[in-house]
Amino acid sequence: MVTPGLVVQGQAAPFSTALRSLVNNPWYSDVRFVVGQEQQEVFAHRCLLACRCKFFQRLLGTEPGPGVLEVLTAAVEYGLEELRELCLEFVVKVLDVELVCEALQVAVTFGLGPLQEQCMAFIETHCQEALRTRGFLELSAAALLPLLRSDKLCVDEAELVQAARSWARVGAAVLERPVAEVAAPVVRELRLALLAPTELSALEEQNRQEPFIPVEQIVEAWKCHALRRGAAARGAPCHRRRGTLPRDHHCFLDHPF
Repeated sequence: MVTPGLVVQGQAAPFSTALRSLVNNPWYSDVRFVVGQEQQEVFAHRCLLACRCKFFQRLLGTEPGPGVLEVLTAAVEYGLEELRELCLEFVVKVLDVELVCEALQVAVTFGLGPLQEQCMAFIETHCQEALRTRGFLELSAAALLPLLRSDKLCVDEAELVQAARSWARVGAAVLERPVAEVAAPVVRELRLALLAPTELSALEEQNRQEPFIPVEQIVEAWKCHALRRGAAARGAPCHRRRGTLPRDHHCFLDHPF
């Protein structure tokens, strides 16, 4: 036999009125916001904030709070200019290899130009380490493009090609699309003509097994080798990056077609 639960009788209206009396009431409040240039205090209760907003659930709960980038994102979304500037200043100070690609993605997503420049400069200097992070694999095509267009990357092209392939594989798995389709928006920025003939042959064979780079792009790179001239065809960038390792044929790439 099931014992009936306790039933509490009462009117909803008085209870609702009592709850409203707690709004912005310093009595018993356990959260205090300081808002605007006038530093106006707004009082709140963490239980009410948490039940109405997932961000505050994480911020105020017992689990680890949101990372600094999540706070920055919330500040941008809610138009909290002072908090946004404080977060931007802090992010720039604590940039490291594990954080920088995630910060770049936030900067691109929300149009935070100064932060994007700072992240780009950091990645250009620490490129090899940054390419191995989870944050790099999770970049959007819009965030990856400016990286692949940079001449200041301290990484060799062969390593950059493999990193881009890994990025495309992750995107293909998440989006359930072919690797070549995911890679299409960014793959043109890879400078295949910088690779030695043996490396280009190996890349071509790998590309047959797993399509990643358009065939015509590989053909353009082979033209540079055959003609011993740089930019042998439109879309075959030959300019060396800061980290490009020297190869015998690079002296020919300095000759314009």
